[in-house]
Amino acid sequence: MSKHSQKKSDHDLSRRSSQRVNSVREITISYEGRDEIMVVKPPNLSTGGMFINTSQNFPEGSVLNLRFELLLTGVQIETRCEVRYCQPKVGVGVQFIGLSKEATRAIERELVRYREDVTPRNPRRHKAKREASVAARPSRTVRPRAAS
Repeated sequence: MSKHSQKKSDHDLSRRSSQRVNSVREITISYEGRDEIMVVKPPNLSTGGMFINTSQNFPEGSVLNLRFELLLTGVQIETRCEVRYCQPKVGVGVQFIGLSKEATRAIERELVRYREDVTPRNPRRHKAKREASVAARPSRTVRPRAAS
């Protein structure tokens, strides 16, 4: 077992406060202190954070700015997050910082809807149906709270 595999097991599902699902349409990341904006593959999501698939390495403790759209409800969220761990060339696990109550509720609704849509008989909704249901909803953005 690699050093990272052993470390990742410490971060395993038994320690997570909520289930993670792949329910983000698109995400952009900007590293605080840099002007560069990265667009990456959709991550898996929970109310506390997410794992973002990216070959970009970020040191633990780095603060990132995220903007993402929830797949099923179409809600757009902007927040800051802290890198909790990094798997080089694979991705980073991040924890949200200062996520507003409204954004948290939007993610919770997304997770409930995701669980309702994914059943043992239908592990994934057909992509066209999912896109049609999202396209019919107006998009809105939830921004982070002002720093205290």
